[in-house]
This record gives sequence, C-alpha cells and structure tokens, in this order.
Amino acid sequence: MRRFLVAFICALGAIGAFSTSAHARQNAPQPQPAAADPLSDLFGDFGDAMTAAPQGQDGRPQAVAVPREVVSYDAKYAPGTVVISTGERRMYYVLGNGQAIRYGVGVGRPGFEWAGTRYIASKREWPDWTPPAQMLKRRPDLPRHMEGGVNNPLGARAMYLSGSLYRIHGSNEPETIGQAVSSGCIRMTNDDVIDLYNRVHVGTRVVVTR
Repeated sequence: MRRFLVAFICALGAIGAFSTSAHARQNAPQPQPAAADPLSDLFGDFGDAMTAAPQGQDGRPQAVAVPREVVSYDAKYAPGTVVISTGERRMYYVLGNGQAIRYGVGVGRPGFEWAGTRYIASKREWPDWTPPAQMLKRRPDLPRHMEGGVNNPLGARAMYLSGSLYRIHGSNEPETIGQAVSSGCIRMTNDDVIDLYNRVHVGTRVVVTR
C-alpha cells in the first residue's frame, strides 16, 4: 500500500510538471514575422546591394571612381571626341560604333562648375604647376611654382583646354577621383590620364556637360 501511494504521488507530480511546462510554452512570446517591405514586393530583395550612395560635405551624392572600361555609348559625337559629364563624374572618349572608353574623373566643387566646348590647346608630360593669380588670391599659402613630378598636383600628364585656365590632368590625390573638389579642372588617376593622353591630340574636341 505504501508503495502504491508513493507511485501515485510521483505520477501526480509528473502530470503537474508537464501541465506547467505546456502552459509556459503557450504563454511565451512568439516571434513575429518581419514587416513586409513594399519595395521588396515591387522590385524584389536587393540585400546588401541596395545601399545609399556616399555623400560629400555638401550633402550631394558622390560618384565612386570606376575602373577604365569600354562601354556602350549612344551619342552624336564623332569618334575621338572627349565628353565629360560633371554631374555623373565620368569622362567618355568616343570610339564610334556605339562605344566609348569610360573613365572616372574629379570635377569642380560647388561654385566652380562649368560647361561648354573646348579644344585641347597643348599637352605636357609631368607638367610644372604655376597656380593662377585667382587661385593664389584664395590660397596665398600655395607655392608660386612647382616643378613637375610625383608630388605635383597636376600628376603625370596635363592637357590644356583652349580659352580657359582649365586642364584635364592627373593627380597625386587619387582618392579625389569621383569627387567634386577641384577649382574647375578635370582630374584623373595618373594611369588613366596617361591612357587618355596617348589617345588625344592637339585640337581634340572636349565637350563638358552638367
């Protein structure tokens, strides 16, 4: 009889423990399904690919420098024309047959944007740099003259644009390519500017758009 009572008490304890566990599971907070993303419903899930474009100090989107490559380019320019899209921060050397070589470039900062058609008036390898008077007025700390070389802001090559103080040139600050930081000149990496330099000639048409 005593053994029967012990067994009966143990059985009641087990039933109570099971009931308590089941009740706890029922009352435990259940994970809620993630809220539906309406953009994902429309366009699919882009995951990490859908990230905001980097921004400059002025809050405007900053293009990221891209490797030089041949791309499709349907434009009404003759082969050999250089087309610079300052808003896109890209340069196109027109090959014809619907193609162009695309380069990443740095362009004029706010207040120094410009557009128009120019021609390459002259070309220089490892050019010297003499800041114009307007720049020295803004930056009196700049040197009055700097010999060409790896530390020169004009980089490995420069192509001087007719009727202006602007140049297409290399840079000793490759991190600025794809940014709007210059005083109106068009900056390229030294590797890219050498490539372009070898393709163009004095008299090449340069179209700058905004």
